[in-house]
Amino acid sequence: MENDITTEQVSSKEILHRSKVHQILAHSYSLYFILFLVGVCFDIIFKFKILTSSILLPVGFVFLIFATLLILWAQQTSRNLKIENLNKETFCKGPYCYTRSPTHWGLFLLMLGFGIIANALFIILTTIVSFIISRFVFLEKQENILAQKYGTPYLEYKKSVKI
Repeated sequence: MENDITTEQVSSKEILHRSKVHQILAHSYSLYFILFLVGVCFDIIFKFKILTSSILLPVGFVFLIFATLLILWAQQTSRNLKIENLNKETFCKGPYCYTRSPTHWGLFLLMLGFGIIANALFIILTTIVSFIISRFVFLEKQENILAQKYGTPYLEYKKSVKI
């Protein structure tokens, strides 16, 4: 009977942590979307163009393609996380070996690529602002929850892989 209660407590604690992480990510992604819309509105109103030639157009398309693939790769990898026998290598899978936040990098590059293709100054500026706010507000909160949840293995991973 005692083991059943402990199992229920662990699973409810797991659900609570997962819920908090997903809530933080939802707020972060919402910030990107809202600031993207603000950038679009300002670009419609003010019509500042930053590029006089289309030389950076291919760079924008490369960003869009790379960002899409990065986001898909990160989502696929995070679904397959095995939490048995936790160690630093548990977290170092796929794009998570290169950055602790590949989805945020993907979202940043996706919006930046769109801003370059659209030649839209305010979309590029709001994308940079979104990334900075997400990095220093939302990702910090997310990482604190993950460190609390997974302990030393996550902290070791955090030391070895940059944001």
